[in-house]
Amino acid sequence: MFIGKAQEKSSVFRTERRISEATGASYPWLVRSTAMVNQFYIYCMDQDFGPFFLKFGSYFPYTAKLCINGHEYVKQQLAKQNIKFEALDNGVLGCEEPKQLQEICDGLSAEKIDALLRKWLRLLPHPYTAEDREAGYRYQVSILQAEFSLTQVLDRPVTGRVFFEEVIRENLDIGRPSQVQLIFDQRVNKKTPGRFRTRVITNGVVPSLHVDYKNTRVKQYHKEGRALRTETTINNTRDFGIGKLLKNLPELRQVGFQANRRLLDVQKVSHDCSIGEDAFDKVVRPIEVDGQRAAALRFGDQRVQALFAVLVMFSLQMRGFTNQELRPLLAQLLGLDPANYPIGRMTYDLRRLRLHGIIQRIPHSHRYRLTHEGLRIALFFSRTYARLLRPKLADIMSNAPPVPTNLRLAFDHLTAAIDACCQEERLAA
Repeated sequence: MFIGKAQEKSSVFRTERRISEATGASYPWLVRSTAMVNQFYIYCMDQDFGPFFLKFGSYFPYTAKLCINGHEYVKQQLAKQNIKFEALDNGVLGCEEPKQLQEICDGLSAEKIDALLRKWLRLLPHPYTAEDREAGYRYQVSILQAEFSLTQVLDRPVTGRVFFEEVIRENLDIGRPSQVQLIFDQRVNKKTPGRFRTRVITNGVVPSLHVDYKNTRVKQYHKEGRALRTETTINNTRDFGIGKLLKNLPELRQVGFQANRRLLDVQKVSHDCSIGEDAFDKVVRPIEVDGQRAAALRFGDQRVQALFAVLVMFSLQMRGFTNQELRPLLAQLLGLDPANYPIGRMTYDLRRLRLHGIIQRIPHSHRYRLTHEGLRIALFFSRTYARLLRPKLADIMSNAPPVPTNLRLAFDHLTAAIDACCQEERLAA
């Protein structure tokens, strides 16, 4: 146990003097106010709930706050039952008995939380003495804030990050009233109070998606690079017509967990981004097939771009092509003498293309043909480089002629804004 003390601004009741209009006599009157009050933080370790803390106010009405973490409760119970599991920060990464894990999660009830409080109130000093408790002055637990989370562990974390970035890009309108009412199953109209919005907040290089509904927040992010985490935080139970007493926890739990699931149902992704990521990596990274290794086909490499451009020329030739037919065309694109282009270098490139699945050998011959996927990759890589990357980079480079294209103007505005910001903050450009 650890006890800390701090002064905080708190809501309190004060007594002020008032005068009766009928008798002229003075009398005390309670009014709500604020004051800097000593707060005592008591951090404890419970055998059932793990770490938690209690905070007591030292001024009337002696408010208190209990903060527990359901994931810590689950970890403590798993350890007590000797069930092997792998912990995730504020979660569970894996467990050998997933059904029992879910049963433990479902078993965290309002009665157990209340019992935890009563147990520690008997052990800890707090503002209400034994005489106060005998007179009926007791703490009653209400729900100030409740967070419900859904953690979906990914077996391919890097692909999961790419997927989540696509989710954010295509769901920036998720916070609009027409969308957010689907998440919470609540009708939203012009008279509905609160702010409805979507925010993308980036911490370092990790983005998170935030959706607001009245006093409730839904947050989604890529947790520790290994899981997709969805959290619904309810700051006012009355947003959903539910009372604040702890006995309403089951009803509130249903709202929170359904919101997490509905968010996933409402979200959309127009394509499977992992397919494109896999296809790109298969080409631009070194590969090993049946013990044979092949170097990468780098996207921006001049020789690779020349190879793809030449291959496209043979896409309609049913009889395929040979080393000898490909070599002079490739040499011309590279600015070399076709007569002196090494046969071994061409053989090396054909082997690379074959192991990467771009071409295949025609049986019982020394001829090759493009594969179905190889044609698509060769077309996309060569045309993207020639028609998009190269000309558009020429548009935005500072040493290029100042042609007023939309892309050039956008980058000029960005550079001017950054320079202006540096000048305002008196930073060196």
